[in-house]
Amino acid sequence: MAEQEGIEEGISLYNRGNYSGALAFFLGLPQDARVDPIDLAYYLGLTYAKLDRYDDAMIYLEQVVTASGEEAKESDRVMQCRYLLAVMYCKTGRQDLADFELNNLISAGYKNASVYASFAFIAWQKGDTDTCIKYYEKSLEEDENNATALNGLGYVLACQNKDLARALSLCKKALTFAPESAACLDSIGWVYYKMGLYSQSRKYLEQALAKNPENETIAKHLHEAEQVDQ
Repeated sequence: MAEQEGIEEGISLYNRGNYSGALAFFLGLPQDARVDPIDLAYYLGLTYAKLDRYDDAMIYLEQVVTASGEEAKESDRVMQCRYLLAVMYCKTGRQDLADFELNNLISAGYKNASVYASFAFIAWQKGDTDTCIKYYEKSLEEDENNATALNGLGYVLACQNKDLARALSLCKKALTFAPESAACLDSIGWVYYKMGLYSQSRKYLEQALAKNPENETIAKHLHEAEQVDQ
């Protein structure tokens, strides 16, 4: 494929999950390499995103979006970049930019379930629980098996002490789609905590923390469960 000319090795490293190796390859290309600069920007953006280097990723993904002509503005690649940008804008506190990109994606009909779930997360970050729940519900209307929306809605309901039975059902369903997810394990543990089932809560929270030992929220949840389950 033309888009892979000159960067096949880097793409292969990326596809195998060797993101540090892929980044080293892309950055090590000589100045005179016969590589499409937009193709290179695309893969650099993806690689930096995988490494959680969001500021670097945004620089390159924005190049892909802005450099695309009118005929390509709704291509899968551009829509993918817009979605990644929206997520990273959200994570880095650029909420207005996140809203802008997400609205563009909704207008284009791009992966609505994931986009609505992202809107929900933004609303949660802003402290707007009602809007958060509304968008998670919209996401599940689009795709009843969207793990992010299932887990997100279950967690939010638990935090609000609303419909805990449904919250547990949602989180358990999410875990079936993402059994190794620390976030899903944490959510189930937190629902059990809210239900007063502290031993069950600890079991899931311990698993979650084992998978993501640096996560402060999971550690806090486990500490709270341990305090009452003594």
